[in-house]
Amino acid sequence: MTISEKDYFTERTKQTKRRQQLLALVSMVSFFGSITFGGVTTVYNYIHSDKVKVAPLSAEDSLQQEAKGYEIVLQREPNNQMVMEKLSVIRLRLGDVKGAIVILQKLAKQHPERQDYKTVLQKISNQQADAVH
Repeated sequence: MTISEKDYFTERTKQTKRRQQLLALVSMVSFFGSITFGGVTTVYNYIHSDKVKVAPLSAEDSLQQEAKGYEIVLQREPNNQMVMEKLSVIRLRLGDVKGAIVILQKLAKQHPERQDYKTVLQKISNQQADAVH
């Protein structure tokens, strides 16, 4: 019972083909299994997550937070012209006219060449005086 060379190669080719098919099947099952597991895990975590719902900030709250940020910068850089300008505008928007005037006075004193600081300061002061009377 000798196996001819042709039969041997035919049998060997069939075995190799079966192994390749088995390997391909295992690979596909592993690939799709990992995708499915990842997707299911993601969906499960999304459904069961304890999301903290953050209410959107009102315009005033947003301005107050921005003002606090500028105040922190002014603590480190007390003569920062840009920050003082921004903070004065925010204080005006928040209705803190006195706070804006203090900043504008400081700006006008530090930068006497800037006529716009003096003009805005004068205008705000006049409006405040008119509101008092």
